[in-house]
Amino acid sequence: MLIAMPIKSSRSATRISRVQARRVLLAVQGLIGPAPPEPGTEGILAALRRMHSLQIDTISVVARSPYLVLWSRLGDYEPSLLDALLDRQAIFEYWSHAACFLSIEDYPFYRRMMIERQAGSDWRKDWAQANRPLIDGVLQRVRDCGPVRSVDFERTDGRKSGSWWDWKGEKIALEMLLTRGDLMVAGRRNFQRLYDLRERILPEWDDCQAPPAEIARRELLLRAVRALGLARPEWVKTYLQDIRPLSLAETRRGLAALADEARIDRVEVEGGTTPAYVHPDNFAMIEQQAGDLQTQSTTFLSPFDPVVWDRRRTLDLFGFDYKIECYTPAARRRYGYFTLPILHGDALVGRLDAKARRKEGIFEVKALHLEPGVAVSETLVAGLRDALARMAAWHKTPEVVVRQSDPAHLREALALGRGSGGPARRGLP
Repeated sequence: MLIAMPIKSSRSATRISRVQARRVLLAVQGLIGPAPPEPGTEGILAALRRMHSLQIDTISVVARSPYLVLWSRLGDYEPSLLDALLDRQAIFEYWSHAACFLSIEDYPFYRRMMIERQAGSDWRKDWAQANRPLIDGVLQRVRDCGPVRSVDFERTDGRKSGSWWDWKGEKIALEMLLTRGDLMVAGRRNFQRLYDLRERILPEWDDCQAPPAEIARRELLLRAVRALGLARPEWVKTYLQDIRPLSLAETRRGLAALADEARIDRVEVEGGTTPAYVHPDNFAMIEQQAGDLQTQSTTFLSPFDPVVWDRRRTLDLFGFDYKIECYTPAARRRYGYFTLPILHGDALVGRLDAKARRKEGIFEVKALHLEPGVAVSETLVAGLRDALARMAAWHKTPEVVVRQSDPAHLREALALGRGSGGPARRGLP
């Protein structure tokens, strides 16, 4: 493994091995170290701030993604606390990597992006011009009646609801008004958005509080670099892929300017041909990960976890070629509909295809696949057993049933009975 060595730079540039890079990512993201005891809303907020953004997805085979991402970091916590943070406007929803929960402290930067979008040109402008009466009617209904859901509007075109591209006009209007910033998400009921006027949710806000566009973009770049531990420009661009307008070329220029101002530092990552960047807050973690540490923790990650949502970065840092197969026809699936990457120590060692059957009290492991070359060690088996028991307990499905494993003999080693559980421990020994 390469140990950190100083090289010429404006400050203290460093060569980083892949092992260090992925350990720093895991440490910054809150996946190395002990989980907080009895995490409450402050623990959830702290985890979200470390990640910067918490992607929203509605698939709930195991658990909806934002709740699962938090479980991977916090252990046994109450998911309704995340909803409570949205209800009290400690967090808000907007486009960042994708649709995400974000800390309300970051609202000024995203508000500037909303204003920038209004001034730009995309399909929403053309659609808005063609559907002005519909949009005005939706906005007036929210103004008169208070928070609304999309389902509160009847479909008037006679078609059945289909995929996102077949939304009814009122749903498109709500989403356009949300993207533009006229509406915000006041809360969620059964995970459905409640849309309300921005001035009712943030009555003290004035657009003069939004920083200039250049400052907003630079601050968001800084947050992405910090959340990634260390980052190449293309990683940062993907982390903020729905911040518009923000191209890869603009990302490169912005990061280089921040490095020239000594707000971030240039580093070299093993195997890379272009500079990477590290936030000063993360240099201590790089030094901590420079030794030959052996992490022993095991957990499961959402397909939309910030650690793995950039599939190219995941392949580069972890050697893990991952694809979520829920969008793949069933006959062509290799691992399962909604497989969760398995994190063991600082490596992604396999995939879990599971389903929480809450009515029956069963956590069903349809299949568990280890990556080629991963040995079935006692440490790995113990870690998998503990992680399965903790996840089952969190779902209140005390019986764990393992249907299939690869390799096949792992299935018997993972047998867990009703009521089994384990300490919610995670991190370095």
